[in-house]
Amino acid sequence: MPFTIATWNINSVRLREPIVLKLLEDEAPDVLCLQECKSPVDKIPREGFAALGYTHLLARGQKGYNGVAILSRLPIEDAGDRDFAGLGHARHVAGRLENGVVIHNFYVPAGGDVPDREVNEKFGQKLDYLTGMRDWFHADRPQRSILVGDLNIAPREDDVWSHKQLLKVVSHTPVEVEQLGQTQDAGGWVDITRQDIPDGQLYSWWSYRARDWSAADKGRRLDHVWATSDIAGAGHSSRILRDARGWEKPSDHAPVFATFDL
Repeated sequence: MPFTIATWNINSVRLREPIVLKLLEDEAPDVLCLQECKSPVDKIPREGFAALGYTHLLARGQKGYNGVAILSRLPIEDAGDRDFAGLGHARHVAGRLENGVVIHNFYVPAGGDVPDREVNEKFGQKLDYLTGMRDWFHADRPQRSILVGDLNIAPREDDVWSHKQLLKVVSHTPVEVEQLGQTQDAGGWVDITRQDIPDGQLYSWWSYRARDWSAADKGRRLDHVWATSDIAGAGHSSRILRDARGWEKPSDHAPVFATFDL
């Protein structure tokens, strides 16, 4: 049976519970993966989600920072988590659907403002985190798996509003793009969004700093849906819900969707 998955950096699930509920009501994905929940697991609001049929919750959390969660109306079992680069951050959780498909939900470190690990520890942590992901996928190559999340890198020239102007800006630097590419190749991952929408500018994030984010449209595609090559052909109907960036008290990210016939 087909199922639809969505990924969304919500930037505080407790603060933005109303728009999560709106997304679930309006779009009704079968699985919603959230990043930057900024909440301990026991503080994540559940009642409203369960009332809409999302009775399954897998999460890893911490107070005020990071945090990932998988909301599902399909039965799903906990498939663990990894702490890459030894950061002690809640940045990954995995779940296994009844059809055997494993869903990985990632929140890759943003990397700070300066793309130089010698002067910016956070940038080094980002690169080390990606290296950890790469090495894991290389050692234990995934199968029948979907990887989603805020990977905090816009890899293609048409994934940013200006390739030339962002070459030295964290999230689009050549070293990050190369590292993400190595991580993708190590797991045999296929970028489902770009498989479906191969051409044209495509963004999932617009800065809060922009006075009129929509008119300026200086976006980046930081949020991704990947699948292993054995099931990538089953993925379709990819889209980014740009309108959600304009909802009341929005996240600076928009949800990304894909459907899989599995």
